[in-house]
Amino acid sequence: MSRCLRMLLLVGLLVPGAVLAEEPADPEVNTLRATFEYGRYAEVLDRAGRRIDRGRLSDKDLAELHKLAGLSAFNLNRTEDAGRHFRALLRLEPDFNLDPFAMPPPAVAYLDGIREQMSAELDLVRQERLLRVERERTETERRERERVASEEQRRRVETLSRQVTVRQVEKRSFLVNFVPFGAGQFQQGRTGLGTLFAATQGALAVTSLISYFAYNGLIETKDVMVDDIRGPKEVPVRYIPTESVPQAQAWTWLKWGSAAGFYAVYAVGVADALVHHQEQVVDTHIETLPASAPPPPPRESTPDPAPRAQLHVFPTPGGAGAGFTLAF
Repeated sequence: MSRCLRMLLLVGLLVPGAVLAEEPADPEVNTLRATFEYGRYAEVLDRAGRRIDRGRLSDKDLAELHKLAGLSAFNLNRTEDAGRHFRALLRLEPDFNLDPFAMPPPAVAYLDGIREQMSAELDLVRQERLLRVERERTETERRERERVASEEQRRRVETLSRQVTVRQVEKRSFLVNFVPFGAGQFQQGRTGLGTLFAATQGALAVTSLISYFAYNGLIETKDVMVDDIRGPKEVPVRYIPTESVPQAQAWTWLKWGSAAGFYAVYAVGVADALVHHQEQVVDTHIETLPASAPPPPPRESTPDPAPRAQLHVFPTPGGAGAGFTLAF
């Protein structure tokens, strides 16, 4: 190697950026990095090889060790070892590149040459890594779906465990079917038809009452003199004036017609209620009980006070008295 090449290698190897920017997880890898920066390449190459042989390294730490070992072997002119470690490095990271601003150009060129020789193999490695990433993503999605399904099943089981079947028995009175204004329909839960009967019967009843009072309003009272065995006598007479007779007849027909209509609708309502009558109606549905709250902390019970007895002595006129009190 020429003097110029040795200077370039020395300058490049002393640059801190020649190694990985992130701190490796394995402490021995960090130690070898510091040893590499001090230029003890033979020691780095030997220790890195022994650490690689022991195994149990992450891909990141393994790649860092192959990089340090490859650069150390290259600086020691051991191109065979350098090529072996650089090939292992590229198999782990097919797109790995040395920083051309931090590493000497010969080392960068040597790694690029190895990459060109391994181009076909590295393409397969890239495809394998893509497949592995895809498998990991698929596996992650599958686990997430299983977790969501398991959580949903747990919630469903918890909800089902809190569901109870409620059976309500409603007993219906037979006599309510004979009450007007749609009472039988309301008892049976048919509120629409009950409202229709109630409104129709109410309107007919009000019409009949209005007709009754309107007819009575046409009646007039007049005192008439009549002859009696004891002499003339005034007798009150109720009558409808001749000019009001047609109006009175109309009110009479309206009164009796609305009354007849009321009882006709009433009869239809009673018949309908009797047809649909049931002695009892059973309603069964499922209710979900609220989640049980944690039981309250136990409270300390206060012991009952012991029974106490007291004797009282008090004066009285002409003597003394005594009393006994028992508290428990």
